[in-house]
Amino acid sequence: MTSVLAAGKTAALRRAAVRATRAPSIHNTQPWRLRLRPEELCLYADRSRQLHVLDPTSRQLIISCGCALLNARVSLASQGLGTTVHRFPDPDQPDLLARLTLSERPNPDEHHLAALDNVIELRQTNRRRFADHDVPTEILANLQHAASTEDSTLFIVHHQDHRHAVANLSQKADDIENLNPAYRAELRAWTSNDPRRTDGVPALAVPHVDGTAHDDIPVRDFDTHGTGWLPTNTQSTHRQCLALICTDTDTPTSWLRAGEALERVLLEITRHGFVASPLTQVTEIPTARAQLRQQLNLTTYPHVLLRIGRAPLTPASPRRHMTEVLTEELS
Repeated sequence: MTSVLAAGKTAALRRAAVRATRAPSIHNTQPWRLRLRPEELCLYADRSRQLHVLDPTSRQLIISCGCALLNARVSLASQGLGTTVHRFPDPDQPDLLARLTLSERPNPDEHHLAALDNVIELRQTNRRRFADHDVPTEILANLQHAASTEDSTLFIVHHQDHRHAVANLSQKADDIENLNPAYRAELRAWTSNDPRRTDGVPALAVPHVDGTAHDDIPVRDFDTHGTGWLPTNTQSTHRQCLALICTDTDTPTSWLRAGEALERVLLEITRHGFVASPLTQVTEIPTARAQLRQQLNLTTYPHVLLRIGRAPLTPASPRRHMTEVLTEELS
């Protein structure tokens, strides 16, 4: 009987590892490694997949890993298993971001997490033009609650002057990045029209860029090979629903929590029938990020700008094979 129970727990943790890999990540780098041990799943940062030009501090890498951690938690909750999360559990292993261990008693929040499991594979980063529909106030309140459960804040950009500030600073940040040859080279390395590739941003998931997108909050130009499949006209504007994932502090632990909050919010968005497009340029350039805090009167630290709305679905981005990501140490 003991061996049967152990096998069931191992299978549940293995499923959680698979669900973790469905998380979004910066440039679809999938910068994580997973290690399965008896009754625990460990999440590591994969520094070989870090964007050294765009993300020299590894903040976006750790946020991406936080998204994967949330998915693993959702999967275990959906299987009725209690879990304990130890974040940065070993100072001597800075790349060990989290250790998930099975516990006897479910957390009171886990039934809410469990409800998100069936939308993990439906969640998409959507770079299409969004329909002119408002996101209902009650849904925004739900999204804010979701972020708060992960020790983060979802700041809804309501005021017109704040919307203009977000648009102006986003445009400036995007211009600064595109003027950097090293940034453009890194971007080309993580975009592809090769259907066999299992990481990076594929041409089938990005708009074709010809200078007529009419964006005042720019969608990142992933069409580095001129082969984007999606329509050119994305019309990402300051009039759409905009929200910022923020944390009270700006440390690696808070970055991991921001990732957990981001994925929880994205799954809630999907559950309600909406889609989202992360627009992170404004938080990647330090001067733009500092000005964003100042002009929006934020006492928190912004990490990810989200555009939320309705749009037709797009093809899913590829994922690496589990043999490349997961190591099992069960003996």
